[in-house]
Amino acid sequence: MEQSASDNYRGVWGNRIGFGASPALLVIDFMKAYTTPGAPLFAPGVVAAVARTPALLAAARTAGVPVIHTNILYHAPGCADGGVWVRKAPVMRDMVAGNPLAEFCEGVGPLDGEPVVTKQYASAFFATSLAPMLHAQGVDTVILAGCSTSGCIRASAVDAVQHGFRTIVVRDCVGDRHEGPHEANLFDIDSKYGDVVSLDEAVSHLTRAPA
Repeated sequence: MEQSASDNYRGVWGNRIGFGASPALLVIDFMKAYTTPGAPLFAPGVVAAVARTPALLAAARTAGVPVIHTNILYHAPGCADGGVWVRKAPVMRDMVAGNPLAEFCEGVGPLDGEPVVTKQYASAFFATSLAPMLHAQGVDTVILAGCSTSGCIRASAVDAVQHGFRTIVVRDCVGDRHEGPHEANLFDIDSKYGDVVSLDEAVSHLTRAPA
């Protein structure tokens, strides 16, 4: 009889890492390309995640936890700064200044004083100043919200643990265009790279976090 994935992984993968002493909230790529019906990147799961994320943002801001946002923007002609990734995924060519699809979604965008890390690839850490900025602030835990689960969330989660951060993904606040890749990547992140937690658990922790 074939084992379920959970049974097969039990006792090998899935150790809990938990929250550290100094968290930061990283909100990844909540851009209108993912929430605009008819847009090539439209993802119903992201629409639901955007709707739930204000509660997470409010908890982090009230607790005085650093909030950092990311977006994807290409500046070079022909999106050449996107390299091979843009050739593989030409849909990303919408991510240029002036395109309404490249704007932040309403209600989850940065407030004044909240840093925005602009990236050209999937991971929020690749070729950006994010890791040194977090280390300089003494951050030991990165809480992830945003999109998409199988793309930029997964890539950022893998890089976060590789940069020495405890990695927490808030299940209710990440989304994708299809449930299959979404669930598969949450399972894999929770097994190998970080902890996948509910919105209630994340808010409860942030409510107790020292300012």
